[in-house]
Amino acid sequence: MFFTNVRRVLRWGFINFLRNGIVSFSSVLVMVVALFMIGSTIMMSVYLNTILASAQSKVDINVYFSVDAEEAAILNLKQSLEYLPEVATIEYVSKEEAFEQFKERHATDELTIQALEELDDNPLRARLNIQAVSVDQYGVIAKSLENDSALSAQYGTGFIDKVNYNDNRLVIDRLNSIVDGVERTGFVVIVVLVFLAILITFNTIRLAIYTSKDEIGVMKLVGADNMYVRGPFVIAGTLYGVVAALLTIGLFYPVTLSVKQHTETFFGGIDLFRYYVENFNQIFLILMGVGIALGSLSSYLAVRKYLNK
Repeated sequence: MFFTNVRRVLRWGFINFLRNGIVSFSSVLVMVVALFMIGSTIMMSVYLNTILASAQSKVDINVYFSVDAEEAAILNLKQSLEYLPEVATIEYVSKEEAFEQFKERHATDELTIQALEELDDNPLRARLNIQAVSVDQYGVIAKSLENDSALSAQYGTGFIDKVNYNDNRLVIDRLNSIVDGVERTGFVVIVVLVFLAILITFNTIRLAIYTSKDEIGVMKLVGADNMYVRGPFVIAGTLYGVVAALLTIGLFYPVTLSVKQHTETFFGGIDLFRYYVENFNQIFLILMGVGIALGSLSSYLAVRKYLNK
């Protein structure tokens, strides 16, 4: 008996979906808009995070050492700093490498090149370029380098000549505030869009079920239980979500393809079309899951009004 009822519920759910063509089309269309909003928000969140990650990768602090600092001591300090949880990467630049980099940057400045050639010694100092795990941790790293008495005891008071954290502090603080702002704003936008999607879908499906209120009343009069009455509408709502998710996923193909070049070249951003293709399975599962949940849950809640009469 149970399996017979399940088959009947599934059958009438498909019939309701196909029979009410205009109502089903309207419900699917509204859900496509809702799912497209949610999917677009996810895409933009990934895009903004990539841009911020690219900006963070260009920010670092430099530790300059005294002219007579030994390379072995610098490499020993580098190895010690790599164990800090706040440190992501450390690059050692020797005096010779710093000199060559300086010459390359000023290759077109003949006066500067001539002045360098007249010098007997290399005036540039070795340095460490340190990148933190997150931008809010640069202050911790700089403080440990500037105020750590253990470093002075081991390497001498003049070993570290300068830490340029204060020179980059304005940029680091601004970037940190941007990262925090984007994370908070992104979360709020996603919550608002999900809420709007649920509200719009619920009201649309409620209007669709309103056209069948007489049918629900007849089923209640002949003794059908609530689950048997509600089942076909939940199945129809699930089908709305499935069809809407498939259409939305297909819609993202031309949209991401059309903005492919712009997103790839703007501020080192990612190619959204490539991201869509490479993460198709994940996007498919997210949109399909959200679509099914929206359709079935909205139908479940919408039909409850007529079951309580």
